[in-house]
Amino acid sequence: MSIEIKVPAMGESVTEATVARWFKKEGDAVHRDEPLLELETDKVTVEVPAPADGALQSIAVKPGDTVEVGAILGAIAEGAEGRHAPVTSSNPDAVALPSAEPPKEALKAPVTAPPAPAPAPAKAAPVMPAARRVAEENDVNTAALAGSGKDGRVTKGDVLAELESRAQQRSAAPAAPVASGPRSRSDREERVTMTRLRKTIALRLKESQNTAAQLTTFNEIDMSHVMALRSQYKDNFEKKHKVKLGFMGFFVKACIAALKDIPSINAEIEGDDIVYKNYYDIGVAVSTERGLMVPVVRDADALSLAGVEAAIGDFGARARDNKLKLEELQGGSFSITNGGVFGSLMSTPILNSPQSGILGMHKIQPRPIADGNNIVIRPMMYVALSYDHRIVDGREAVTFLVKVKEAIEDPQRLLLEI
Repeated sequence: MSIEIKVPAMGESVTEATVARWFKKEGDAVHRDEPLLELETDKVTVEVPAPADGALQSIAVKPGDTVEVGAILGAIAEGAEGRHAPVTSSNPDAVALPSAEPPKEALKAPVTAPPAPAPAPAKAAPVMPAARRVAEENDVNTAALAGSGKDGRVTKGDVLAELESRAQQRSAAPAAPVASGPRSRSDREERVTMTRLRKTIALRLKESQNTAAQLTTFNEIDMSHVMALRSQYKDNFEKKHKVKLGFMGFFVKACIAALKDIPSINAEIEGDDIVYKNYYDIGVAVSTERGLMVPVVRDADALSLAGVEAAIGDFGARARDNKLKLEELQGGSFSITNGGVFGSLMSTPILNSPQSGILGMHKIQPRPIADGNNIVIRPMMYVALSYDHRIVDGREAVTFLVKVKEAIEDPQRLLLEI
């Protein structure tokens, strides 16, 4: 019996996806719930499992095709015996099954001394999923790498070390003579089709710039007190709550306190109406190899500092492993992005439409500042608030940043809610 493989429902706002890759070929044996192919949506990548045991009878779409929810991707011959494919990216620990028994004609041949057995081919070391993804994107042969992980597994670090070694070899090679005049550079260029996620990021960021009247205001924060507080209690905090104490939790709490006083920054324009949101769903930008994602901490005002840090840590880990759910990336009333982890000293973040505000955190850097009549060195951070000037006035934006600054420079304010 033939069973169709269809595009599953992937959330109410997702109607189509792009076929990223197939893990199986026509004729391969498949098992129920085994991943068959990978679909890339606007926000996340989804694996489509096999609906039954059997053999992959047909493939109706190829990588790069755009498919809608409910579309037919292929078919499985239920109960059929297919050939056993080599290890796939979704099953790195699969073991090849023994070959079928020899034909009867071979059994009738004269008995001769068996030839010396050929040396068994070396078994390729298992490759971790994250390592395989980076290797495929950079054309690295993982079979040639010596795995440093458990049981010889090839890790992402092994692949990155190989890429770094290649870069050093290229830089050490003698430079070719520079030709004069214009010439074709196609042999030194690489053309890669944009992923659906990257195209969606580009489209939405440009739409945000074209729609909102975006403006950015800046301030700087003395991080001395919050750094001292973190240094004093981080070990006890982690021991009790099983989560590290970072700076993002303080900024989330500080922003919520400021949003309660400046509700227009927690609002959005919908047609001719302004929708004021009496809840605080804070989006926290996470950078991954596939692009920027903004998972949302729901009702962050009702969470403790430990609860906020735990949610952010979980989102970061699952974003890097491509395991975020669609609903976790939707909605949000305000966003925070931290370019400081990459060394950014100052930037103007783009609004996450239709939100009206986004806070940009930056690198903490010792700088001389005036303390009364004295010049002292303090760990300072520039912060930026980009806002929609259609509903947020400059006075409100500046007041918001001042309130965030006061809360971070005097963390007791967060406890006392003043």
